[in-house]
Amino acid sequence: MSHFVYMLRCAGDRIYTGYAVDVEARFEQHKSGRGAKFTKAFPPECILRKFELNSHEEALRLEARIKKLPRPQKELLAAGDETLVAELLAGLGETLEECRARKRREKRIKSGTK
Repeated sequence: MSHFVYMLRCAGDRIYTGYAVDVEARFEQHKSGRGAKFTKAFPPECILRKFELNSHEEALRLEARIKKLPRPQKELLAAGDETLVAELLAGLGETLEECRARKRREKRIKSGTK
């Protein structure tokens, strides 16, 4: 089963990010006012972008990463910035320990130690 993270353009030029198995059905829920509290206040206008992932866990991790982005980066992501997409997708399937080990390696490489 596929899992999706999606970005919506909402009223007031706001961007909403969410998770769904069926993005189009979820979009219709948002439009009808039965979606999230945010989309009740700022009704969605269109689907900006969607990302297909292999697992629920990966999708939730990506959703969290996108929600932490500043507005300019969300706009770049919605516009199709593939470099930013690659950065966000990197390590999504890692366990917490694998992630910590990768970050330690990256830190050592940046500092020039082994």
